[in-house]
Amino acid sequence: MVEQVMPSSRAPFTAQQIAGIGMTSQRTRDRLVKRLFEKGIRDERVLAAIKQLPRHLFMDEAMASRAYEDTALPIGHGQTISQPYIVARMTEALIAGNLPKKVLEVGTGSAYQAAVLGQLVASVYTVERIRALFEKSQQLLKRLAYKNIHASYSDGTLGLSQRAPFDAIIVTAACNQIPEALCEQLAPGGRMVIPVGDTNNTQSLLLITRDQTGFQSEVLDLVKFVPFLAGCT
Repeated sequence: MVEQVMPSSRAPFTAQQIAGIGMTSQRTRDRLVKRLFEKGIRDERVLAAIKQLPRHLFMDEAMASRAYEDTALPIGHGQTISQPYIVARMTEALIAGNLPKKVLEVGTGSAYQAAVLGQLVASVYTVERIRALFEKSQQLLKRLAYKNIHASYSDGTLGLSQRAPFDAIIVTAACNQIPEALCEQLAPGGRMVIPVGDTNNTQSLLLITRDQTGFQSEVLDLVKFVPFLAGCT
């Protein structure tokens, strides 16, 4: 499905809303970044992006006081906003070496991962299969004034062939097998970060690199993601 643009029905966030107060303040954000560093995240670009980004705006107001905990949180429709450490770990692996110019994200969800990447790379293309999440994330990205994040409502198992090839691909749901379409849309020299495994158990977070001989795989971590499903809802 082609990229869709939702009209924004709400004004941009104010500086006060972005800054937050109390449990959503910059001080709380700074503590989160310190914890990520202590857990092994070393890329200063990634830490700076997370430090700047108001994670509390990517979830319902009732959950905002927990926004800077290093944990996954529900966003409705059986989905979650990923744990900040996992977002940082995946982003760090994706941009290691040569910084990619064009990235595909499969599974927009809350749009938090897309927003982190949007601070680091020239163009982010993100696809979401759940219409309610697609519409909500579109509104949010517009209110945050992102101009380099392009969202589509489509089946992520198909990738986004009309925008391929991609320098990097990041998948935010767990696959039993890596979709062939995503491998085909990864540019030579490109990198893909994807959780693979049975969703009833812990999965392996893989770094897939495409070289002249084919695809090489490396296990980065053990993770727990929601399942990667085909079709749109």
